[in-house]
Amino acid sequence: MKKFVFALFLALASHAINAQQVDYSVVSVPQESGIIFTKVTTDNDYVCMPEVRRDTKPSKVIGYFSWYTNRILDASKDGQKIAFLSFRNNTTNIFIKDVERMGGATQRTNRQNIMDFSYSPDGQNICFSEMSGDSNKIFVTSSDKGYVCRQITSNDQDYSPIYSPLNGNIFFTRLESQGTSIWEYNIKDNFLSNITRGMNPCPSSEEDAVYCVRSSADNNNEIWKINYKTGSEECIVSDTKHSFTTPTVSPDGQWILFVGSSVIDGGSFFYQNTDIYVCKVDGTELTQLTYHAADDISPVWSHDGESIYFISQRGSSNGTANVWKMNFILK
Repeated sequence: MKKFVFALFLALASHAINAQQVDYSVVSVPQESGIIFTKVTTDNDYVCMPEVRRDTKPSKVIGYFSWYTNRILDASKDGQKIAFLSFRNNTTNIFIKDVERMGGATQRTNRQNIMDFSYSPDGQNICFSEMSGDSNKIFVTSSDKGYVCRQITSNDQDYSPIYSPLNGNIFFTRLESQGTSIWEYNIKDNFLSNITRGMNPCPSSEEDAVYCVRSSADNNNEIWKINYKTGSEECIVSDTKHSFTTPTVSPDGQWILFVGSSVIDGGSFFYQNTDIYVCKVDGTELTQLTYHAADDISPVWSHDGESIYFISQRGSSNGTANVWKMNFILK
């Protein structure tokens, strides 16, 4: 588990499937008809690509497959900016780009190895986790000024922080001896609460509940909804042939956006892939949105829910990762 959670980023995604003959150069494929894809960043933004680990030999037999599930991309709540992780000068930091002007990106943190992050509901702060050796702790910083950071956890293995739109508290994943669990940090009194088992928390904006990821008996990941006031637990998305991670609820509270596994069969090569999926918050209307041979990963909603931002190597002949924007066609 620990090796999977703290997988290293890849600056160039071409290293991720070096044994496969994959053409990343096309922007979209026929199965994505009706979707408009727009590249938000440039190669000079050095967008981090989460590592995807798969068997390197083409085979019709499903082999080892996993991916880095932490959120490394977010959109500001006013819709004006997109934040992403960038690898420069042997450090990984948060950079922010104006989505309208589309100019250069501004460095927002001055750390060594940031792993993931999230905007606060009012857009004024960013919480993030940083790895230092075998330690991973969570910090808070301003989203638009200075480099001052406040450390809020001291545990060795805390990551995947995200603000609650309901109360502004920070939910995060803690790796413990028995596995991963979801914790809540109370902003007002600095109190920590153990919520439930799982990872990749996403707090609900409608009730005292959190969506998270749990492993099934056959080692696939599932999306669960946990009401931490009533104790109710419900499996929302599960499939014996697919794995799902990183749930994010739409601004209107109607849809869940997440990453899921898929299979590419190119005739001469065969491999598992990461694509973007959605479903209703009750688990119905499960729909695969992307089908590209590139790894589409770390999706987040735009502020109005009309678009989805994600990271992908699509449109690049050499497999360089960028932030992409796609319109959400299901209404």
